[in-house]
Amino acid sequence: MKKLILFVVTILSLCISVAKANGLEVGIDAYQAGNYAQALELLRPVADQGIAEAQNYVGKIYEEGRNNITRDYKEALKWYSLAAEQGYAEAQVALGLMYARGFGVTRDYKKVIKWFRLAAEQGYVDAQFRLGVMYAKGKVIIQDYMEAVKWFRVLAKQGFAEAQKKLGMMYRDGQGVSQDSIRAHMWFNLAENQGVSSAKKKRIKIAETMTPLQIAVAKKMARYCEKKDYKKCE
Repeated sequence: MKKLILFVVTILSLCISVAKANGLEVGIDAYQAGNYAQALELLRPVADQGIAEAQNYVGKIYEEGRNNITRDYKEALKWYSLAAEQGYAEAQVALGLMYARGFGVTRDYKKVIKWFRLAAEQGYVDAQFRLGVMYAKGKVIIQDYMEAVKWFRVLAKQGFAEAQKKLGMMYRDGQGVSQDSIRAHMWFNLAENQGVSSAKKKRIKIAETMTPLQIAVAKKMARYCEKKDYKKCE
């Protein structure tokens, strides 16, 4: 009898898990197709069961407020918070942006940094780049060039072109690192090779201040860096 009960409980648990997964998958498909009312109808029950991905999508639906869904920042904040507290990185960034923009909540840049950092430490690219930019600019937080360089370098080594350009700018200006035109040229070159047109302009400009030998060294470093998939560039 005990074995039968255990078997029945196991089957029921599997059925519930499959139902959750199906509701989540179909709900996400509806969201991506722009059917927000249907998406909310499918995702809300899954979100109510504590599934972070569903909570994040429900937050998106309320934040965006499309297709007869009334925009509700407080409701969006609620669902993003639930997902973020579970460590869901995309929701952590979304929640940070809510605090940055004052959507449904008073602006609080300490919380912006908190949520961006938690997502960044999970390797979430968007959060890492946002942190780098915020620390480099220092407009709403204390400027910290070394922290900016840290996050730009993490991304640059992953092949993220905009971060490569930013890292080149830090080397060019000696911000958070010793001024180094060769490394600046190298990073601009790498970003340019990935289609960042503004990096090309920066590479040409800094080349005007360099000797032919320095330029040759920078180009050689860039080729080696690409060959090593950006992992051994410095």
